[in-house]
Amino acid sequence: MQWSKERAASREQNGARWRHLLRCSAFGAVIGFLLLVGMDGGTAAQQKPVVDSTLDRYVPLARVPGLLTVAGSDTMQPLFIKIAAAFRLYQPDIKIAVEGGGSETAMERFLEGIALSRTGEGNVTGHEGSRQVFLMASSRELRPTELKQFTARHGYQPTALPIAVDAVAVFVHKDNPVPGLTLEQIDAIFSNTRKRGYPKVIGEWGDLGMTNGWEKAEIHIYGRDQKSGTRAFFREHVLDNGEFKYSIREVPGAASMILAIARDPLGIGYGAIALQGSGTRAVPLAERSDTPFVTPSAQAAMEGSYPLRRLMYLYVNKPADRPIQPVVMEFLKFVNSREGQEVVARAGFYPIREKQVGLNLSAITESNQ
Repeated sequence: MQWSKERAASREQNGARWRHLLRCSAFGAVIGFLLLVGMDGGTAAQQKPVVDSTLDRYVPLARVPGLLTVAGSDTMQPLFIKIAAAFRLYQPDIKIAVEGGGSETAMERFLEGIALSRTGEGNVTGHEGSRQVFLMASSRELRPTELKQFTARHGYQPTALPIAVDAVAVFVHKDNPVPGLTLEQIDAIFSNTRKRGYPKVIGEWGDLGMTNGWEKAEIHIYGRDQKSGTRAFFREHVLDNGEFKYSIREVPGAASMILAIARDPLGIGYGAIALQGSGTRAVPLAERSDTPFVTPSAQAAMEGSYPLRRLMYLYVNKPADRPIQPVVMEFLKFVNSREGQEVVARAGFYPIREKQVGLNLSAITESNQ
């Protein structure tokens, strides 16, 4: 009986630790997010994009041993964890670490060429990667100042490879009935500067014409921290480089954003459409009041009718005077293959087309023979 009590107490203690992790840590946010939306991301209602059938399949020349670290955006970390897992089915001797932390932090590690930890153990699945960082996943283009920093340090610019298309969605709770928003209205919700010209600050759901108990309901706005590339994109393309309200509730990760809105009926935030889950809804957006509202979808993102479309980048430290390491080259070949882009689609992002793949492969093979 005493042994049973001790065993039960031990189970309860371990359960308490686990619940604490789920509530309080970035690890808990990721696990909770995956439980909320499923391991492949998105919802069952979200249409899966079609991968270009003309893309070449990945054919490894040989089994290549080595270590690899990908530093990058929190938005792209779940995608690259899945890409790394699929890649290792073909190249099991390559150990890969996928580090998050935001585009700003990733840029620092990419510039210095040093992984998060000295052994590069950044992947939550426990794979040991290289201490050196030759690849950076970014949810935005690098700024001119960042390119200048990289060039000053290395003597050449990084090679930019668009590897997926994304729609930045504005999310509300699943029970929020707001039918659509213009970019001017979103600017007035998130910013006091209102550079898009909306006549007043929007602070209550009733300011958007909502009724049935929503008239005086305060809008709870959620945003990413300053290390986030998605935050930088949203500030530039929605706020017209204006300033966020002081009342914004900053969250440290992409998964935390979705979890917070799913728990808050009055909440609104932004993030990659791949993050959409059963507890949230992506609001149709319009560039202006005289343009149509568009729901984020693969077709709308590809044709450019959705106003918050963006490319997702993989930046490569590729010297012009020497070849890319075989382990890096094989990984890049996989990302740009049909199998790699199928992972992109399953993760809820939109795959690139044959033309862009051709440009990517030309960029990484140039002067690499």
